[in-house]
Amino acid sequence: MLVFDRLSGRDDVRVAILTDQGKVFSAGADIKARAGEVRQAGEGWQHSRRARECFNAIMECRKPVIAAINGPALGAGLAIAASCDILLCAENAVLGLPEIDVGLLGGGRHSMRLFGHSRTRRMMLTGYRVPGPELYRLGIVEACVPADKLPETAMAFAREIAAKSPIAVGLAKHALNTIEEMSLRDGYRFEQNMTAALGGTEDSREAMLAFAEKRQPVFKGR
Repeated sequence: MLVFDRLSGRDDVRVAILTDQGKVFSAGADIKARAGEVRQAGEGWQHSRRARECFNAIMECRKPVIAAINGPALGAGLAIAASCDILLCAENAVLGLPEIDVGLLGGGRHSMRLFGHSRTRRMMLTGYRVPGPELYRLGIVEACVPADKLPETAMAFAREIAAKSPIAVGLAKHALNTIEEMSLRDGYRFEQNMTAALGGTEDSREAMLAFAEKRQPVFKGR
């Protein structure tokens, strides 16, 4: 959580890439440790709150977060991936909700942000794991590439975003997060307000001038 809060306050950071150095993006809860665990009163609620705030920290980070899913993202791992702004995956990656097989529940609401009605229920009721190529076919991820190509693919997406105005990118992410639960009327009005706020910045004027003059813009973040 602290990492993403710190990224939000750094002007030298434009985009974050979230991935793992091993073979698993995130396997979610440690079931073996949890099976014999005896918790004190209130510890379960605290754990649940910490988990929610981990996902919220990614969503609320002021910088766009790219998920480079290099392997299985299961349960809470799926929620981590779904909390990111842009999803990419390796061919060996899978998204799944295996909780039904280990006496738990969770992740369905985050899954609904990615999958439709029937697929979400299939995943939650059977533990079905959606493989990388299918994730791409369904439009869940923007790219599905060999594992060794995932880092450079993620960097290419990051560089494309980093070339834009940091003010525009920040407002765009804020707008997208805000309007997700709004009606069409209220959501579009909010976007119009964000556009008006952006229009008063130097970066906005520079973008328009660069377009008119057929040159690359030079953004200053103000």
